[in-house]
Amino acid sequence: MTIMFNKHPSTPSRDEQRNGRVRFSDLDAGYPGRPVLRQLSARIPDLAMTALVGPNGSGKSTLLGVLAGTIAVTSGQLRYADGRPPAFVPQRGAVGDTLPLTARQTVEMGRWEGRGLWRRLTAQDRTVVDSAMERLGVADLAARQLGELSGGQRQRVLIAQGLAQQSDLLLLDEPTTGLDPEARARITALLTDLVADGTTVVQATHDLEAARSADACLLLSAGRLVGQGSPEQVLTPTALSRIWQAT
Repeated sequence: MTIMFNKHPSTPSRDEQRNGRVRFSDLDAGYPGRPVLRQLSARIPDLAMTALVGPNGSGKSTLLGVLAGTIAVTSGQLRYADGRPPAFVPQRGAVGDTLPLTARQTVEMGRWEGRGLWRRLTAQDRTVVDSAMERLGVADLAARQLGELSGGQRQRVLIAQGLAQQSDLLLLDEPTTGLDPEARARITALLTDLVADGTTVVQATHDLEAARSADACLLLSAGRLVGQGSPEQVLTPTALSRIWQAT
């Protein structure tokens, strides 16, 4: 699928689809009266984990929102290779602790797009939810209130919700922020396993350890792309020092 802004539409070639799950060029995006992303051009590789890295205000979450389709692009070109619509996993803090939801009900929300808010889940939907919860190791938490869970447990429940959407493109906003080292390592290992099983994963992260375990990295500063490639190429001490000293 190709989404064009202020340009004539074109169809991505087979080579382009093989070379990237998502491609964008000259991309501008932001919020009413507040532009954020400026002239971004990059490729999200298929069947790989890509880390979006940069300080606060660099545009990581905005780019993730663009890829998820929740933030409008003002100009440029955005191309998706064939596949299901992306599944978006928000930051844990974006989901209220006071919501009267159990862990299972939270994961079931991943089936709403296909079923609708008021339609009952089918047996197949329930099987998908069961599978996602088993995969993330949270089946035993099904009856627990979301607000009662630890940070790591809650994050795994939210990722299970993303898996329940059965997308081959999983987008995560700061999935390891605020977690203890053991929980961070577990989440990173889970995401690596998902990639091995055929999911393209994109995560916005402040966690440089998690970013260095990714297959590819996009480094952002002040809404511009200042580096892309392997973590070894992009996350150099010189580049990181220059970016963070500028903030």
